Amino acid sequence: MNRRDFIQVSSGVVSGMLLVNSKTAFGYDANSKVRLGLLGCGNRGTSVADSFVSNTSAQIVALADLFPDRLAKGKQHYDELNAKLGHAPVDAAQLFSGPHAAAKLASSSQVDLIQISTPPFFHVEHLALAVDSGKHVYCEKPVGIDVAQAREALKISKRVKSNQSVDVGFQCRNAPPIAAFAEKVHAGALGKVVSVSGYYNAPASKEVKPTGTSPDEYRLRNWLWDRALSGDILVEQNIHIIDLCNWFLGAHPIKATATGGRNVLTHFGNCWDNYQVDFTYPGDTHLVFTSTQFDSFVGFEAGMKMFGSAGTGVMGYAGPIEIKSADPWAWQGTAATADGGKFAANGAFADNLEFADRDKERTFIASIVDGPAHNQIAAGVETALSCMLGRMAGYQKREVTWEELQAHGETYPLGFSVEQFA
Repeated sequence: MNRRDFIQVSSGVVSGMLLVNSKTAFGYDANSKVRLGLLGCGNRGTSVADSFVSNTSAQIVALADLFPDRLAKGKQHYDELNAKLGHAPVDAAQLFSGPHAAAKLASSSQVDLIQISTPPFFHVEHLALAVDSGKHVYCEKPVGIDVAQAREALKISKRVKSNQSVDVGFQCRNAPPIAAFAEKVHAGALGKVVSVSGYYNAPASKEVKPTGTSPDEYRLRNWLWDRALSGDILVEQNIHIIDLCNWFLGAHPIKATATGGRNVLTHFGNCWDNYQVDFTYPGDTHLVFTSTQFDSFVGFEAGMKMFGSAGTGVMGYAGPIEIKSADPWAWQGTAATADGGKFAANGAFADNLEFADRDKERTFIASIVDGPAHNQIAAGVETALSCMLGRMAGYQKREVTWEELQAHGETYPLGFSVEQFA
């Protein structure tokens, strides 16, 4: 599985469509309503869906969640928000809970677009349901928590129809300052990039304390602490920085070495709280990436520095975004933030990411209404596998190549059935 395979899969679905009238191909008039069904009424899911309805023509018409209490909370929230926006409340017939909620949502004739915001373990399973229903799909990252799921996602990508749009939630690429920085890097402003220093230091996630629940439900409610449900912090959270590095360099890493562990956290769970990874990219370019997820005292920071033969680039969630070279450049309009910015557990960051969700969603809805359609599954898999490469190197305490990762076929089973929540 090489980069050419990813590019062919992701680009092939839109070929031959550019000369087709958009209304004929996609079935929408400009500014028409796109009916959105939210799968996963949690923190991030609600934040993204709120942004969709506030910034695009999407309207929340259906909700689905494994747990009835989360569904009821979502119903109350979106009835209130819909009322403020002049939209109808969510029809009770379009509320789905239990282990088959995703399938019921996928079969609804009242939904055009499914937003998948469930715990990462279920992303690929739910992606298959949504794609096979013919609906448009917005799927949160990662596209798979292990190699087996990543392979399945690539199979799903080949089933996406030519007029069906599927996006993956790498909204950082759409943040105007970061997009401008990428344009400069791609134009050669840094020359040959030799070394990249990346980092993601965040506070620990907070415990969800349901009362009278089974151990399996406790795991589901605290999925951020669970390796199988989340993919660990490198695959679930740090993936944004590694995705940006892949994008800037136009490649995925070919091997990695790593250290790390669970050295601070003592609560339930098996995710590591720190990583130190050296990713090697083609041309012997290195990304040295460090990550922590335990410290609530020194603030938050995420970003990278890129060192090239013609200049140095600085890019972060907060603070200056700039290139120092013979022809210097800096993004104008972002105030420098001394402490690295404020962490947002729901993913709705300010500073340099203030308009990331908005612009990502507007571009996605435009692909649905006007075309051409997107198919970002393969690109999402490429980034997920890049993170898995670092994770595997850390777990096995040795250098791991891209080919070894593919052959290893690592799998992290859930260990229980969600049918118990029927």
